[in-house]
Amino acid sequence: MAYEVVIGVEVHAQLRTQSKLFCACGTMFGLTANSQTCPVCLGMPGTLPVINEKAVEMAVRAGLALNGTIGMHNRFARKNYFYPDLPKGYQISQYESPICEQGWIDITVAGSQKRVRITRAHLEEDAGKNLHEAGSGMSLVDLNRAGTPLLEIVTEPDLSSSEEVVAYLKSLRDLLMYLDVCDGNMEEGSFRCEPNLSLRPVGQAAFGTKVELKNINSFKFVKDAVDYEIKRQTKVLNEGGKIYQETRLWNLDRGETAVMRSKEEAHDYRYFPDPDLVPLEISAEWIEQLRQALPELASTKQQRFITEYEVPEYDAGILTSSKALSLYFEACVGLYPHPKTVSNWVMGELLRELNHSGISADASPVTPERLVELLMLVDQGMISLKVAREIFPDVYASGKAPAQIVQEKGLTQVSDEGALVTIIQEVLGKNPSQVAQFKEGKQQVLGFLVGQVMKASGGKANPGKVNELLKKALG
Repeated sequence: MAYEVVIGVEVHAQLRTQSKLFCACGTMFGLTANSQTCPVCLGMPGTLPVINEKAVEMAVRAGLALNGTIGMHNRFARKNYFYPDLPKGYQISQYESPICEQGWIDITVAGSQKRVRITRAHLEEDAGKNLHEAGSGMSLVDLNRAGTPLLEIVTEPDLSSSEEVVAYLKSLRDLLMYLDVCDGNMEEGSFRCEPNLSLRPVGQAAFGTKVELKNINSFKFVKDAVDYEIKRQTKVLNEGGKIYQETRLWNLDRGETAVMRSKEEAHDYRYFPDPDLVPLEISAEWIEQLRQALPELASTKQQRFITEYEVPEYDAGILTSSKALSLYFEACVGLYPHPKTVSNWVMGELLRELNHSGISADASPVTPERLVELLMLVDQGMISLKVAREIFPDVYASGKAPAQIVQEKGLTQVSDEGALVTIIQEVLGKNPSQVAQFKEGKQQVLGFLVGQVMKASGGKANPGKVNELLKKALG
């Protein structure tokens, strides 16, 4: 039987606040276990939570960028469940009154655009983290993350393939990073995604039983997990089996999903309004102020790059794939108004080194000024384009000025006509048959002779000058 794949996605994005959602403890990743805790986030009796205004601001900004409706009347609820990493025995979240509803985001897959509807985006606090010591039989709890502000973003079941899921996640992550409300680090858990997937016979209106996928910390693993689960559910249904509503973990080592627990329904959490937090009122004036202050987002910037800088759509897509890279590109163009040349270097030499180093453009040891210096050396005829590309890794690794590296390596291009004429005469004298062929009309021989001159000069001859002088010498 043919099945239709139906996928919705939940994302938990950690907001880039300095302190937690309801207390003043820090949110820095990787510190000593339980060093960023206090009586409030430890759930001690008698403590009272206080809302973090910055987290609310970031949530509103994200909701606006997602084209959503911001809830002016907010209420926090207690989501009750019992895990060792949840010290209060409940999680403070939003249930009936989320901060944002009914948004959307456009994605592009295989050249086609698709709109993904956002059901809701709401604030909630994170839980702690269970640490399982292999071989010891012990599990420890680190509560540094407990109380960290999260924005949970939930889609409608509008996706139908692993490619669409990845495209959505990348678009959402880029948007949140452009807003500077989330650092998007999947390995550290700042951007966590949970696809909810079901299958139904083609033409059937009712949804199938959904399965939630967890423990996925890269786009590649998201694609692998979704593809595996589609195959697994298809096989089960074709063999007459039943799909159970459950949460499944992605096992990277085995390349398969495995049951974690049966999936809870909303009523299982026994939501009720948190009596320790007063309702949160957001004014229309403040919402409008935040709307007006939204930065230029990736989709808008991409179109502007195409029209303003006349770079191809492919280039614009890469250049705006991160806020840092787009700012780097524009800084270069501001100093060197040749957008396509800059684009080629940023997408080629720079991105290769950045990807190898695992850093973003704003941390590049080659600043926009340094890159422009290198391009100017080519324009001035001091070095060839080939030499410029060869020394770029040295510029990146050393932090030295391009001109200094050129001088140290003795790579200054030879443009002196007298010196070049001498080399050309020597080359012509050693290759009389090629000279004769050229004079007989075989123009392609010129390339061979240019190559011989370049070789004789140790690659330092100015190619343009060589072509000009060779043609003159050959008559």
